[in-house]
Amino acid sequence: MKKTAPDIMVALSGGVDSATTAWLLRQQGHAIAGMFMKNWEEDDPDSGCSAEADAADARAVCALLDIPFHGRNFSAEYWEGVFEHFLAELAAGRTPNPDVLCNREIKFKAFVEHALDLGATEIATGHYARRRDNADGSVSLLKGRDAGKDQSYFLYALTQEQLARARFPLGELEKSEVRRLAEKAALPVARKKDSTGICFIGERRFDDFIDRYLRSEPGPIRSEDGTRIGQHSGLIHYTLGQRKGLDIGGLSDFPEGAWYVAAKDLTANALCAVQASEHRLLMSDELTAGQLTWIDGKAPAAGTRLTAKVRYRQPDQACIIKRCTGSKLQLRFARPQRAVTPGQSVVLYDGDHCLGGGVIEHCNAPRPDWMPSPSFPHAVES
Repeated sequence: MKKTAPDIMVALSGGVDSATTAWLLRQQGHAIAGMFMKNWEEDDPDSGCSAEADAADARAVCALLDIPFHGRNFSAEYWEGVFEHFLAELAAGRTPNPDVLCNREIKFKAFVEHALDLGATEIATGHYARRRDNADGSVSLLKGRDAGKDQSYFLYALTQEQLARARFPLGELEKSEVRRLAEKAALPVARKKDSTGICFIGERRFDDFIDRYLRSEPGPIRSEDGTRIGQHSGLIHYTLGQRKGLDIGGLSDFPEGAWYVAAKDLTANALCAVQASEHRLLMSDELTAGQLTWIDGKAPAAGTRLTAKVRYRQPDQACIIKRCTGSKLQLRFARPQRAVTPGQSVVLYDGDHCLGGGVIEHCNAPRPDWMPSPSFPHAVES
């Protein structure tokens, strides 16, 4: 293994995307090294959070490419910078997105600090996104070419400094091409299945895992008119628009069909469910967001027409900026959106250009008459 300091430190996850990233940079003649991040201390052998196996795969990739391998444990940083916030948001009735925080606090902060300590000047990740270097010295974040894999949504909270040090070699490629290149290079993870979900939960049931950290009390599930139709297991286990896990059925006064979570009442510990996936209680055309980040440092002016996503892989939705101050964003969609969820992120785009975004705090979806206005505490600052 070469001992010289690398120019680029590759974030190796043990998967095919990061391995192909390293191979591409090696083919281009860059001096690189690989670093595996352990972000969670497994205390359950059945969790399915296979950090040990992933680390072994990352090490095997480095051996094949003849580059140095480094392993770092960021579990403490992850707990403090991501997981504690995740729990606080759940307890406040919201649905947080830990991937956004993980990118900002771990992959593009703690990881970068360790990479710099080892002599690297840049990092590279397997994200499907692109960086554009502008004539004025600034950098912009662009969508990945593969619309089905674009991950700019998860990167919207990066700063100029973080983005300027980042490379995204997969940004111009389709996922199918990445798999083909991995096979061509005989990478040991070429056929490895992509990981999904949150690693610290792994293959366990989300409800069982969260119950280890947060107390949840059962309460009533009511229909739009207030009729009690079931019992929930704790509001922390439900998110707006959710269909599975409600266990509602056999109600003589209601037609057969699926039920969807439409609203939460933290004060009364009650859940409202409705029987249409696009019920009026689930639809809104305006939202307010806080904890704003504008990658280019320029907030969009009132009246600007853009597109936005309120969840990953949602098609771009036309919108107009109503108001944007230093701390709050208000926008209106051209068409009502389903299940706009507090705690999730709204990310704004001008074509392929990701401008930034913020954490959703409120939307104008109506509430059932028996439920008061949202009683959520203010969003937890991260």
